[in-house]
Amino acid sequence: MGGRRRIARELLLAMVAAVLCGFGGGLCAQQSGGENANAAGPVTLDRVVAVVNDDLILESDLEAERRFEAFQPLSATKPVTRDQLINRLIDRDLILQQIAIEPQPPIAEADVDAELQSLRKTIPQCAAYHCETDAGWQKFIEAQGLTPPELREHWKLRMEVLRFIEERFRAGIRISDQEIDQYYKNTLVQAFQKQNAQVPPEDTIKDKIREILLQQQVDKLLDDWLTTLRAQGSVRILKPGEEAP
Repeated sequence: MGGRRRIARELLLAMVAAVLCGFGGGLCAQQSGGENANAAGPVTLDRVVAVVNDDLILESDLEAERRFEAFQPLSATKPVTRDQLINRLIDRDLILQQIAIEPQPPIAEADVDAELQSLRKTIPQCAAYHCETDAGWQKFIEAQGLTPPELREHWKLRMEVLRFIEERFRAGIRISDQEIDQYYKNTLVQAFQKQNAQVPPEDTIKDKIREILLQQQVDKLLDDWLTTLRAQGSVRILKPGEEAP
């Protein structure tokens, strides 16, 4: 397993630990109780929901991904189903496996800082938490059951995946200023108004809107590529109670 793929897997395992210990301390307390914990009987900490080639996707991965939904404000507003989450994580795993084969330079920490600073201005729910302040931003993150380091690592991984996708598929795709303006007026403004939040100026989030529109265009090409990867590899979604091979 390549270095980047190992780091990505370690991130997912860290998410597992965070979900079990940070968000559900009772499980960790039972584990650390030594003989008393053993006397209470075995505790099921996690289960495999899908196998992507040699990688496992865990139930806690789904829970972690669901928590990050609050940080995708410019995407679709409909609730994401469990099946959609599973398939999203399968696609991401397939992409990370390709990144391990075709290594990229690391994402600069300054770029992560800039992305997160911009993100604070594009989440309608952030208005109630005063995310323009560091304390308010941290409070909003914690309200989603996360910590700032967890959000940062997840967002950095997201940036790595998006960069790979864009470099591979974006050639020839152009997003016009008119398309950005239409998305801002027809989608983003309405989202903020529903939350009774102040709409950020279009110029301050123009790049973020361009990213979303570009992603919509790339998705058509990406879907075909991922379908091919699934056919060439081994992807299996497990039913409840079914054990991983």
